[in-house]
Amino acid sequence: MYKVNDFVVYKRDVCKIINIKKVNEKDYYVLVPVNDETLTIDVPVNGISNVKSIISASEVDEIIKKIPKIEIIKCDNDKLLELEYRKLLNEMTHEGLIKIIKTTYVRNKERIDNKRKIGEKDDTYFKRAEKLLYTEFSIALNKTYDETKDYVVSKVIEYLK
Repeated sequence: MYKVNDFVVYKRDVCKIINIKKVNEKDYYVLVPVNDETLTIDVPVNGISNVKSIISASEVDEIIKKIPKIEIIKCDNDKLLELEYRKLLNEMTHEGLIKIIKTTYVRNKERIDNKRKIGEKDDTYFKRAEKLLYTEFSIALNKTYDETKDYVVSKVIEYLK
């Protein structure tokens, strides 16, 4: 059982447990997403399959070490690629989010290098995947969102040397 002030991932959002309340003899976690503090979510304590613990700092470092080896998605059909992005977002694995980030980054860099506009869908999925990944990592590492992005990039560069 989680405690008040613990951070958890509920569905896709990193949330803080701000209270545990009782309603009709059932206990509920009161969650506040860290990216939208105006929202509160009540989730039953029992049967909470959509709630999981935040990963640890050491787990973040293990994931970062794997980033250079994570393959980009190879697909020439934009519709099929978008379906793959959606599938990976719904799976909510760190590796899946990294695949989206790497794939969209490469595709948009190619466009920029060819003096074309970046792809709107790629940019949208890039930002969404980054937000989900770095928000959880930032809580685990006890850093700000921007510090976390810089940390991940510097570590990946270090591992590529």
